[in-house]
Amino acid sequence: MRPVIGVAAAAVVLAAAAGASRSWSHHHQAAAATVPTATAGIVRTDLVTTTQAAGTLGYAGAYQVVLQTPGSAITGLPQPGTRLDRGSTAFEIDGRAIPLFFGARPMWRTLQTGVTPGADVVQLDENLRALGFSDGGRLGVDEHFTWRTRAAIEQWQVARGAAVTGTVQVGDVVYAPGPLRVASLEATVGAVPQPGSVAYDATSPVPAVQLALPVTQEYLVHPGDDVTVTLPDGRTTTPGMVIGISSSATAATGASSGPSGGNASSSNSPSSDSNEPATVNVTIALRNPGAGANYSQAPVTANIVNARERGVLAVPINALVALSDGGYGLDLVQGTQPRLVAVQPGLFAGTLVQVSGSGLAPGMRVEVPAS
Repeated sequence: MRPVIGVAAAAVVLAAAAGASRSWSHHHQAAAATVPTATAGIVRTDLVTTTQAAGTLGYAGAYQVVLQTPGSAITGLPQPGTRLDRGSTAFEIDGRAIPLFFGARPMWRTLQTGVTPGADVVQLDENLRALGFSDGGRLGVDEHFTWRTRAAIEQWQVARGAAVTGTVQVGDVVYAPGPLRVASLEATVGAVPQPGSVAYDATSPVPAVQLALPVTQEYLVHPGDDVTVTLPDGRTTTPGMVIGISSSATAATGASSGPSGGNASSSNSPSSDSNEPATVNVTIALRNPGAGANYSQAPVTANIVNARERGVLAVPINALVALSDGGYGLDLVQGTQPRLVAVQPGLFAGTLVQVSGSGLAPGMRVEVPAS
């Protein structure tokens, strides 16, 4: 049993924030009450504190796949949720499969012998090579449409069972920046294709979390930062990484909007009465994409690191003693009598607090209130 005296003002703040600390005089005198005690060890560990932010788990990116192929009817469309890779059928016109190629530029002219050099020729070469049509490995990648480009196109056309022309016309392929996941259909099977109209909306197939983070917390995140995401079941966590931070903020209004891709929820309060801070959109990729494969537009929690200390000495927070003349200490248990030593508290994380002071070492025992 140990004597306890009144708590100093600083200790009151500490106890309110961290749990419970005890206040002692240097000489353990003037007991006002007694409490049973136990011991705990000093450990060397890593301490981390996090800020939690609500987000939505969906998929990164937003794209539209545009029809460029004329014809009598759209005879095939991929179903929502379908993943499309290079060479996959983007859609079907008049029974003819139109493949997906990767590239940032849409087709805008027929590529054939004699065409002027351009970046669209580079895209075509890259895709033909990636699909294994390289005229026996002799096709290079440059802006010039050469006879080797023509030979590679003919190999590709033979493999597809298409007419062998050695040319690629507008609408023969569809370009997208990379693999796609079909989100929702805009066109209808059986409809007459309208060049320039949207066939369907798509995303990348990579699961990603969208956060609407208050601008007051933007300093906590940087591209490449590690983040832990708690999945919709509230128990499972998976590692993630910040891959994008919006360069502009969204001002708060009376209507509270969810993260990009989420549903907006309305409020009856006028915008002038809103106390919500402005937000920036933060995108987090899951390091294990399979962890989010079964979810679409699902609520999650992102745990963002706001402070970290590695390899520091730590004790339970309730081992701290608020000294009567200011500062904090620990009761080291050595022999039959505890020895009070002054310490400097550092980072508080969960039930532990970082401590530093003369003579402290891992494995030493300190006095704590008995549970």
